[in-house]
Amino acid sequence: MQLTKFTDLGLRVLMYVSQNDRSKPITISEIATQFNIPRNHLIKVVTFLNKTGWIQTTRGPNGGLRLGIDSLSLKLGHVIRVLEGSESLVNCQEPPCPLSGQCGLKSALDQGLNAFYHYMDSYTLSDVIRNRTANVIVHLQHTHLAGLH
Repeated sequence: MQLTKFTDLGLRVLMYVSQNDRSKPITISEIATQFNIPRNHLIKVVTFLNKTGWIQTTRGPNGGLRLGIDSLSLKLGHVIRVLEGSESLVNCQEPPCPLSGQCGLKSALDQGLNAFYHYMDSYTLSDVIRNRTANVIVHLQHTHLAGLH
């Protein structure tokens, strides 16, 4: 199993904006530059994250992104489930499978996926941005700001 690029980018954005202790706002362009991501892809992700309320966006010359929810309450399993947007690892309807409804594989995969989400819910965004990760993000942000001067 591999997370979609959309989910990967969504998690990166959440991690990056969670470490914002500076006066200048974080922008989509900054994140795109720091992670070497096409800005257009990032706009779609940020728009979605804004709709969920996980981040807040402000337009205009002093606009930018910030975390819209307490990072301690944002459980990773929930975030991944929402970003992935799929309830199952396999789609037995496309193309139609003659084993559909009688297949032990789909049941096993669904149970495994639920166990994965349950396990990931034991971590919050705050848990995965501690220590080294937070230090790297802060360094990236400061490097970006220094490059603006």
